[in-house]
Amino acid sequence: MSIEILRHPPKVSLLSYKTGTPEEKKLFIDQLFYGLKEFGSVLLTDHGVQTEKIDNAYKRIEEFFSLTDENKLKYCNKEFSGQRGYTPFGKEKAKGNNIADLKEFWHVGRELDEGHHYIKTKTYFGNIWPKEIQNFKEDLNDIYSLLDEVSRDLLAAIEVALDAPKNFLTDMVFEGNSILRGIHYPKLSGGETKGALRAAAHGDINLITLMVGPTDSGLEILDRKGKNWVPVSSFTSEIEVHVGDMLSRITNEIIPSSIHRVINPSNENKARYSMPYFVHPAPEAVLKCIPSCLGKGAKYPPITSHSFLMERLKDINLVY
Repeated sequence: MSIEILRHPPKVSLLSYKTGTPEEKKLFIDQLFYGLKEFGSVLLTDHGVQTEKIDNAYKRIEEFFSLTDENKLKYCNKEFSGQRGYTPFGKEKAKGNNIADLKEFWHVGRELDEGHHYIKTKTYFGNIWPKEIQNFKEDLNDIYSLLDEVSRDLLAAIEVALDAPKNFLTDMVFEGNSILRGIHYPKLSGGETKGALRAAAHGDINLITLMVGPTDSGLEILDRKGKNWVPVSSFTSEIEVHVGDMLSRITNEIIPSSIHRVINPSNENKARYSMPYFVHPAPEAVLKCIPSCLGKGAKYPPITSHSFLMERLKDINLVY
């Protein structure tokens, strides 16, 4: 059966899933699955994340990136291997690409007690916070928690669509290593390496990614035939959701990973900010094929979430 090429991602209302009739819930699940499978993305409306919370988080991110390089580099800790705090401009490279992306970013991870075994074993690192920015910790933690809640609703719906065991995905992400990334794409200087993009074509490492309204356009998703790049525009009232490599792996590519990029501005040359939330399983969770997706056999052997993550961080130059 040929895959339909959608012209744009479908819009789905999370409220209809959370409070709707059984028929409305089923429609949401069907539309979510269809959009992720056939386009690689959906635009989530009525998600309950207040615009004020989103705006506050973006303000804090912009304030941080307005600091001097000297100040920003104080929060770049090599021990963290790009998993927490600041990663400077020109560090990350898309898998298989030798040219660095034109961006810098800040990572916020899950807040856990110092005595938690993930912290004690340095499987996770504690968050670090810039002292120069008021309310940075509070506002970034707020948006992290809200997107974490939305992600669990989406994974529960995907479980049903895939006929997966109940709580298969939601249990997998309990205390998961999910990351909120605040990204700054600076204005182009004119001296960029030939062929460099704000973000070269890639698939995300994780299960799903939630993106709350970036400040400018530029995001494009490769259609499912691998021929055309389709612009995706979302606003603060919407959350763009796409598929990561982990979900593709455990569904035996029934839901393929969303290959996407961020192109350079062609008209007005201005900075761009975005705030993706990368939904990760807990480190010991095993990425294995969902039974209903086996078909003629699993395409990939089981691997722990942490091992897969470490492999992929090396691929993108984030293990120092």
